[in-house]
Parts: sequence; C-alpha cells; structure tokens
Amino acid sequence: MVVVFIIVFIGVFFDTIGIAATAAEETPFNAMAANKVPGGRHGVLITKHADRFASFCNDVIGDIAGIISGTASAFVVLQLTFALGENEGSVAQTIISMVFTSVVAALTVGGKSFGKTVAIYYSTPIIYHVGKVLYILETKLHIRVFPKRKKRK
Repeated sequence: MVVVFIIVFIGVFFDTIGIAATAAEETPFNAMAANKVPGGRHGVLITKHADRFASFCNDVIGDIAGIISGTASAFVVLQLTFALGENEGSVAQTIISMVFTSVVAALTVGGKSFGKTVAIYYSTPIIYHVGKVLYILETKLHIRVFPKRKKRK
C-alpha cells in the first residue's frame, strides 16, 4: 500500500511542477540568470519551454503514475483478499476493492487539485527549486536535461 501511495505522490508532484511551469513568468529567472544564481538559467529554460516541460511532467510522468497506481492498487486488493482467506468475487473482496480504489482515487484527484492551486500561487519558487535541482544534475552528475545552448556569433 505504501508503494501505491508513493506512486500517487509522484504523479501529484510532477503535475504540480508542470502547472507551475506554465504559470511562472520568465522575468525573475532572467534576473537570476544575469546574476549567475544557480538554477536561474534553468528556470529561464523551463519557462521558455513551458509547453514541452509541462507536457512531459503532466502527461508523461503524471499519467504514467496514474496508470501504475491503478494497476498497483488492483494488485494490493488481490493480496489483501488472499491474505484474509477470501475467494475471488467475495463480498469482502468487493468491499476492499471499493474502499482502497476510492482512497487512491481521492488522493490522486484531491492531491492534483491541491497541487494546481499551490503551483499557481507559488510558481516562481517551485520553478526556482526545480531549476536548482536541474543545475545540480548538470554540474555534479553531468546529466543534461536541456540541450546545450548555442554560442552567439
């Protein structure tokens, strides 16, 4: 069950980041990038490419997490019913299935709704922190998320 809730949290987390990317404005990140603030340049890149970044976070990660959490919750229901010694199609299995599926759905929908509200009001700090993470990935681990920028002539 814990794994299912972690998967739901990942989906909500990436949905929040995707919405924040579309709500954030580029201006504060330009100032940060000009002052060489770590993560500032990445914040500019996220806001410039907000459509692609949000599609990846919301549609790819968020939707995949939703599908996996649904499948995992079905597996958890089967494990719970077999642990209780119930047969397939029993009343207990139906009740467990309805309760657990409802809890997962409520956490997913409620979490995404809450995340969207937070993302709209706090888009700049969210994208700044995501930019810092991308900066660390690039500088410490040499993992590039965005392509290398072209040199000016």
